[in-house]
Amino acid sequence: QVQLVESGGGLVQPGGSLRLNCAASGSIFSINVMGWYRQAPGKQRDFVATITSDGSTNYADSVKGRFTISRDNAKNTAYLQMNSLKPDDTAVYYCNAEIKTTDTLLTYSFWGQGTQVTVSS
Repeated sequence: QVQLVESGGGLVQPGGSLRLNCAASGSIFSINVMGWYRQAPGKQRDFVATITSDGSTNYADSVKGRFTISRDNAKNTAYLQMNSLKPDDTAVYYCNAEIKTTDTLLTYSFWGQGTQVTVSS
């Protein structure tokens, strides 16, 4: 079994910062892409950022220059540093990872349970 556990969400004022963490655990052989997605109330889940195992990153236009994705391969953990937060960034943030499992050596897409980020004064 594989689990992704997010942490670090909360309430922050506009212009503030938060760092989200996503820790993967369980029957992990290797992790390819790790990413963050978000879903605001009444809206679809949208792409935020991804990072490959060799550190290549990709960002949604709406967060470029404000958010930074990183990862620690030794800890199977991804991070999302969010700066200059805006009310429009309010959403549930989900971690996603493409993981090759030790039992099947097949790659599956796993999701975390989500963490709430609220930007409000």
